[in-house]
Amino acid sequence: MSTARYPVGIIGGGAWGTALAAVMAQNHDEVLVWAREPEVVDSINSAHENTAFLAGIALNPSIKATGDLAEMAACGALLVVTPAQHVRATLSALPPTDAPLLLCAKGIEAETQFLVSDIAAQVRPDNPLAVLSGPTFAHEVAAGKPTAITLATSNQALGSILMRLIAAPHFRPYWSDDVVGAEIGGAVKNVLAIGCGVVDGAGLGLNARAALIARGFAEMQRYGLARGGRPETLAGLSGLGDLVLTCSSENSRNFSLGRGLGQGTPASDLLADRRTVAEGAFTAPVLLQSAKQLDVDMPIVAAVCALLDGSATVGEVTAALLSRPLKAESW
Repeated sequence: MSTARYPVGIIGGGAWGTALAAVMAQNHDEVLVWAREPEVVDSINSAHENTAFLAGIALNPSIKATGDLAEMAACGALLVVTPAQHVRATLSALPPTDAPLLLCAKGIEAETQFLVSDIAAQVRPDNPLAVLSGPTFAHEVAAGKPTAITLATSNQALGSILMRLIAAPHFRPYWSDDVVGAEIGGAVKNVLAIGCGVVDGAGLGLNARAALIARGFAEMQRYGLARGGRPETLAGLSGLGDLVLTCSSENSRNFSLGRGLGQGTPASDLLADRRTVAEGAFTAPVLLQSAKQLDVDMPIVAAVCALLDGSATVGEVTAALLSRPLKAESW
């Protein structure tokens, strides 16, 4: 990595990619960001701000942007921040490079049920891989507010290198070797955050939201363990930590999507009106399909899917959840 023109590059010019670039600029003299949108490239290079996705945050002039993905081959390490459903196409288009890939998207690929690390391993088998996941709102990270996050890779030496690469005074990574557990937490919490937004939008109260978070976490654990994750990872920053954050604030894109559903707006209208991606809307149906194949009971995820596809109303899914058979509390 030391011989590369840019020590680190960011693939993805949305809010999270821009926030990570702001952190990286504290450690490195030059940071390169690839963005699909020409206006984002121009805004970062000329105004030192991403006015489209992270307005109001001044960026270090050392952050450069490009619309040419080929330029990312000049980076010693790459943070991949494109949405989960676009990771395959983006990595396929990336020119040959031996740079480590730090995967920052959260979700499950709709067509394959692959986690993001599965996609990367298939498309870029020669690149060292790691996953970055945890409770992070982009605007807080970019503003320098304290943040802790999970960096997961089975290669501890690679983990040590990447932690030193990305750590900053306000941005603290913790290493884990449980890549699957870290990814499952990030994917499932997006769907549960939609459910919590529904609770808020429908005025069902804080008791209902707390119950949904707790029982949603049980669903996350069941599914995560079925796919090979570990309980301590799911109970950590990338699981429970991220779940609590995204289920508690309108700053979450998934929560705000659910809030609109709870207020009676059809999902098609809400998704058509969005420039940023609420990844949980794409993850929910594939997550439910995968859970059924693994014989994992996920009634809250099923309820969110029903609301997204319009097959049930808020009242109907609420009644269905509350009328489930009485039983002991467990995973």
